[in-house]
Amino acid sequence: MASHGRPGAVRKLKKGPTIGTGGHGRKSLEGKGPTPRAEDRPYHKAYKNKELAERSEAKRGGGKNAGTGRTKGKAAEEAVTGRNSVVEALRAGIPAKALHVAIRIEMDDRVRDSLKMAAERGIPVMETGKAELDRMTDGAVHQGLMLQIPPYEYADALDLVDETIERYRRGHIGNAPLFVALDGITDPRNLGAIIRSASAFSSHGVIVPERRSVGVTASAWKTSAGAAVRVPVARVGNLNSALKSLKEKGIFVLGLDGDGDVSLPELTLGRDPICIVVGSEGKGLSRLVRENCDQIVSIPIDSAMESLNASMAVGITLYEVSRQRSS
Repeated sequence: MASHGRPGAVRKLKKGPTIGTGGHGRKSLEGKGPTPRAEDRPYHKAYKNKELAERSEAKRGGGKNAGTGRTKGKAAEEAVTGRNSVVEALRAGIPAKALHVAIRIEMDDRVRDSLKMAAERGIPVMETGKAELDRMTDGAVHQGLMLQIPPYEYADALDLVDETIERYRRGHIGNAPLFVALDGITDPRNLGAIIRSASAFSSHGVIVPERRSVGVTASAWKTSAGAAVRVPVARVGNLNSALKSLKEKGIFVLGLDGDGDVSLPELTLGRDPICIVVGSEGKGLSRLVRENCDQIVSIPIDSAMESLNASMAVGITLYEVSRQRSS
């Protein structure tokens, strides 16, 4: 007599349905596709790190400005961190939005000087927890001090040129319009030094492209020694288009390059309205910028030295122009 086993128990002799799967078996063989990247999986640590980075970037200003040459643009908000850097920035007169000081910070001369200068300039002082300072500075070494720098407001290049030409025509300024344009300069210290020379030799503005070029960062502010307050910096969407517009307005465009049409001592356009264009130390002027120059000017130097730093070349050229205009 056969045993029926436990009452109610069902013993399956085969796996799966006996008639057909309705295509479900085929679908299961197709798989679920490629494994998502770690940063796209919500429960993965990389996903959380990506979210934190995106939120931090949004709070700092959210990426590069995509405006055109006729639109005023803003640089991303920056922070100067560390006791030496903060006190130097305050001494240089860099505009500041707030000074963040860690709660229960260990005082030294740099902290005291920073607090004193902030009070004298009316800069708000905020007591901030270490965890929050770490977050605001993306984990940079801050030593309990962070200076918040507001975005730099760039001038409109063509408006600046038009206003300067009009002031010259009305006799409100004694010297002809004088501008400096940067082609491929990416070091903020170079920009700061150029702004400083522009201020020393009565230049009316500095023009920088929006792409592949440095902007007015905290480092540029510091190197300019506060001159960025006196000399406007303008941004253009396309440097070559801007140079063509300047030429149409009667401004001579002079490019600085070691292989020049004229040596700086023989320059005859120093008293005219001019825009001096300088390229990077390695690459020099780009081909299109070079083609848009009325003259290529070279600075005679010792043959042992291949080239000059961009800011140094601008300073020497501005000095020669200033000398011609005052003689």
